Amino acid sequence: MEVTKYETIANVLRERIQNGIYPTDSLLPNQLELVDEFNVSRATIKKAINILAMEGLIYSQRGSGTRVLKSSIWGAENYSATEYDGLSKQMKNRNLTSQVIVFEVEFPDETIKKKLLLESHQPVYKIIRLRLLDGNPYVLEHTYMPTELVPNLTPTILEQSIYDYIHRELGIYFAGAYRNLKADKADHYDTDYLNCQVTDPILEVEQVIYLKNGQPIEYSRSRNRFDQRSYSILDVME
Repeated sequence: MEVTKYETIANVLRERIQNGIYPTDSLLPNQLELVDEFNVSRATIKKAINILAMEGLIYSQRGSGTRVLKSSIWGAENYSATEYDGLSKQMKNRNLTSQVIVFEVEFPDETIKKKLLLESHQPVYKIIRLRLLDGNPYVLEHTYMPTELVPNLTPTILEQSIYDYIHRELGIYFAGAYRNLKADKADHYDTDYLNCQVTDPILEVEQVIYLKNGQPIEYSRSRNRFDQRSYSILDVME
């Protein structure tokens, strides 16, 4: 999944806003300054700024510059449905911890074989983790990864960031992802670990992450309590 220049610039500017480099109610550098910094055309900068404006992070007015808003119009717990580089990255300025519920190696069933393009004899990690935000249950992750592609995974790594281990220690980077979002009924894991009732709806994000050669490296189902998290899709017209 190739990222365009304007998306890359939008990601940088968004991160600066989130980190307070561009504080609330301050003005972003003008477009000509950003053109010089990123060495791109003014049209590319405009597209990047439009992304942040549509996300509700900034407000542009002709003659008055581009101002950083107090918060996104979509709320603090809304995230892009196209962002797939991990909860740890999204929450890097928050107190995010992980509780390992299941960590096993097994041979894949028919569903996992299909999702990860594996044969019956190729083992996978089966991982269930509860992610806690400020000590409160936040997301329940059911994850499968081929042991051959992600060797030497340990409980210590699972308690931190799997993606950080994959990127930094293994030197592996993702090429893209397929995501499916759907509503579901709460199961026994959800009621046990997400503090929800059996009648509460669950937002499930099903995901397959691919390497550049087309090989899937992860199949996961992230279970979100209905009142904890939401996702948005930004459609920018070319």
